[in-house]
Amino acid sequence: MYELQKVVAHCGNSIVILKPPNMISTTRNFLVLAIFTIFISNSAKAQPRQGRFVDVSIGFATSSSYENADITGTGFYAQGEYVFGLTKWVGIRPYAGIILTATHNNVINQSQQDYRVTTNAFLLGGKVRICAPIPWVAPYFEIGIGTSIGSFETYVPSIEKIEESGLIMHIPFSVGLSLGRKHNIDVALNYYFTPAVDQDSGALALGFTFPINQ
Repeated sequence: MYELQKVVAHCGNSIVILKPPNMISTTRNFLVLAIFTIFISNSAKAQPRQGRFVDVSIGFATSSSYENADITGTGFYAQGEYVFGLTKWVGIRPYAGIILTATHNNVINQSQQDYRVTTNAFLLGGKVRICAPIPWVAPYFEIGIGTSIGSFETYVPSIEKIEESGLIMHIPFSVGLSLGRKHNIDVALNYYFTPAVDQDSGALALGFTFPINQ
């Protein structure tokens, strides 16, 4: 598009001149529009699907004390989730899982032989996932509320000694990536904060998603 520019001559007559637009501004606007169009057209296919699914994950678990992060327990983690894909951005995910960790004396500093952080519990709860619409690699985060049913020990000499069992509230938080053309492979860092026993548990997990009645 051209801009109209009026030039007034000394004799009082006016001349209308077509002025070329600012090429830098025009190019920038065109690139922004092109990128936006590509993003929208791809996102319809790239976002996680709507519907109902089952997600199963397994991984390497750890637990650590709020008072001394150098002391950790390690072990096994597994979890299953029933997924309600409300939109291609948001899903509700009730979950049930298990986490088993223990502190091994042969892998910690000799001066910390008596330190212990262990978690042996079933996990129940619900969370919400917010996912970005990116093809093949879709980052996401999750947060919710849940409960742990089992036993916990957090022992840091001269600071704290906590031994609890039963039903204890936790706060789940996860960050991860949904991979693949159908976003049916998950790689995630899952955390379960348990303030009542001054410890948190986590897992590096690999998951797979299966559709239901599709």
